[in-house]
Amino acid sequence: MKNIKKIPLRTCIGCKEKKQKKELIRIIRNSDGRIEIDITGKKSGRGAYVCYNIECFEKALKRGRLQNALKTEITENTIIELQKSFNNCID
Repeated sequence: MKNIKKIPLRTCIGCKEKKQKKELIRIIRNSDGRIEIDITGKKSGRGAYVCYNIECFEKALKRGRLQNALKTEITENTIIELQKSFNNCID
């Protein structure tokens, strides 16, 4: 019997769909409290996942799901920086 490698699934905090980890963008709050997009998916910190889709990202922000997932308040400046980084990821 062959070893079957498990594919890690994560839930998008925007649309609530389960997808493969590599199909999602990871947003983290690191130990300094900074919030950033983790392209590699390997940085340490509390993470949340969002589809490569601006609608899911906007839903996650508007409904407070990103704040809840990262267990922190997110400032307006941080939101602007995240939106710039997110747009660079999906282009």
